Amino acid sequence: MVIETNITKMLGIKHPILSAPMGPFYTTKLTVAVSEAGGLGVLSHVTLHGTVSLNEMKKSMEYVVEHTDKPFGFNIRTARLQPDAIKLCRQLPRFIMENQRIREQCVYLITSAGSPKLILNKHFEKLKETGSRIKHFHVAPSIRLAKKLVDSGVDGIIATGVEGGGHQSYDNISTLVLLQEIRKKLPEVPVIASGGYATGEGLASALSMGAGAIAMGSRFISSKECEFHDNYKQIVVNSSTSDTELKTGIFGPARVWKNKLAETHGLVESKEEKQAGEFSMSKVERELGELEMTYQGNVQDGTVYLGQSIGLIDRVETVKEIIDTIVFDAEKSLTNAFNTIKPTYIEQALEVEHF
Repeated sequence: MVIETNITKMLGIKHPILSAPMGPFYTTKLTVAVSEAGGLGVLSHVTLHGTVSLNEMKKSMEYVVEHTDKPFGFNIRTARLQPDAIKLCRQLPRFIMENQRIREQCVYLITSAGSPKLILNKHFEKLKETGSRIKHFHVAPSIRLAKKLVDSGVDGIIATGVEGGGHQSYDNISTLVLLQEIRKKLPEVPVIASGGYATGEGLASALSMGAGAIAMGSRFISSKECEFHDNYKQIVVNSSTSDTELKTGIFGPARVWKNKLAETHGLVESKEEKQAGEFSMSKVERELGELEMTYQGNVQDGTVYLGQSIGLIDRVETVKEIIDTIVFDAEKSLTNAFNTIKPTYIEQALEVEHF
């Protein structure tokens, strides 16, 4: 059984599974592995110390097309606190347009943490005019924002709930409720569900509510191909669902693993409170340094972005094993649900006929 959805057809992929962007860390090799396994790998917006994100993204795209002929995507964080966002939004479309293999394989762009309008410029429009199949999705943590995104002209929405790891919104809405609300009020919009997904049962539930795919971060961190340090991966497989919490991050609330550093961080309750707080590039650099610590293996003194789904993960596997298992279990769940419901409908029909 092949699970075909509006998202698999739109992006030209076999399975309705995407890797969630996990900036500021590299996910280049992970992107290749996910795409090769039939999902859609997504390059993260890299901003670690000493890197220039535009050049790093270009090199990552070149690496991807050298190692797979499958579709892939990339992320740009368009937040006001992201100083390289404008450069990426203007120059990456031109770079893609000038590289045939990248233009053919790069089918997905996810903007996040800011406005989707930053990428909707003449360079992006020219890219699409060249025949590029690229689709633009933006993260929506609430129905209010989802409606604005549709009005702005995005191709689809990433419905991201508060269960997910990393940056979150101030809305604190679960993926379960958010996805239902978006499907009810915006039924025609292509939706990818993210936040809390790590199993076939999760994929089946998202599909049954009208999502066309799921995006996973924490589950793919615990893959053999992921570039993250093994200490980071071991946290994933040895933690419970209650081992994460929301703390103040660079862009607002962020879901992190509870460690020594997390104990020293508070949580801002609103955007106004965040904006009124201290801001400086030195503070941003310090927080990026705390993130880089974890990437290098210091998981006690650095920031560890992880979602509540870590309680569902108990082993490090290859990306192919992860995707194959999730798809198999999703098919089984959907089949079991159909077989459970079908007899009820038959019995009701017989009763009506008999009456």
